[in-house]
Amino acid sequence: MVLQRSGLAWGLLGVTAFSFTLPFTSMAVAGGMSPMFVGSARAVLAAALAAAALALTRQHLPQGVQWLRLAVVAAGVVAGFPLLTSFALETAPAGHGAVVIGLLPAATAVAVVIRTREQPPRAFWVAAGVGALAAMLFALAARGGVSGLHWSDLLLFLAVVAGAVGYAEGGLLSRELGAWQTISWALVVAAPLMVVLAGTSVLGRTPTGTPGTWAAFAYLGVVSMFLGFFAWYRGLSIGPMTRVSQVQLVQPVMTICWAALLLDERVTWLTVVGGVTVIACAAGAVVVRSSNRDARRESTSK
Repeated sequence: MVLQRSGLAWGLLGVTAFSFTLPFTSMAVAGGMSPMFVGSARAVLAAALAAAALALTRQHLPQGVQWLRLAVVAAGVVAGFPLLTSFALETAPAGHGAVVIGLLPAATAVAVVIRTREQPPRAFWVAAGVGALAAMLFALAARGGVSGLHWSDLLLFLAVVAGAVGYAEGGLLSRELGAWQTISWALVVAAPLMVVLAGTSVLGRTPTGTPGTWAAFAYLGVVSMFLGFFAWYRGLSIGPMTRVSQVQLVQPVMTICWAALLLDERVTWLTVVGGVTVIACAAGAVVVRSSNRDARRESTSK
């Protein structure tokens, strides 16, 4: 029981750290930094910290196909999700983004099912499908119909896909390399590309901002891209993983609250209804998958 509470506590700490990501990304982009700089330079900062941690602790190098799997993690959570959300939040409010990103727990569960070739019950696919449909309907309603949709909405949905693939592969790979080691190696793998992108963005547009803007950027690099994964993956490793992973369902709610407090974004009834619906569907998908896995384990052990 003590270990379970510890796992939940670490998981909640990681989710709390991640819940500030969209508001601070919006703050950095609105404060004078280009989306390319915000999405890439924060990875460069995190990669420097990761390389130092790996060197100081003398971690063994990944082997063979592990490098390719790390590239998948890097493409999803180091490059894809940060860059896509940075460009999306150039025009979309952080609260709007939080509702769409609320699909991430269910999308991650789908990615794991596909990756591990699980055969979940039909209820799982129904919950995941309804959640995706709810998120799309929210985007349509919030934008005033199909004609009002922005590229930012597509970018947010692509960010969900990228994040889900990165989370799923990273969760599986962390069983072999270790939790913090996986995100650290992924950051190192992505570092050359991120350095090029960050350098190009600086040459095209010198980043500017107030001390608050730079503080938001520093948070994205140090916490969102690095330390937050320490807490999140530690919670998952303590477990039980199926229960700890459900903590992520509170992240959209927290993000919407931070966006209202930090960015003065108005929380409309549409945001509330959309958020509750997407979170409920994501919770349904995660719970159904967890229950199915537990039932299989019990039948196998008998």
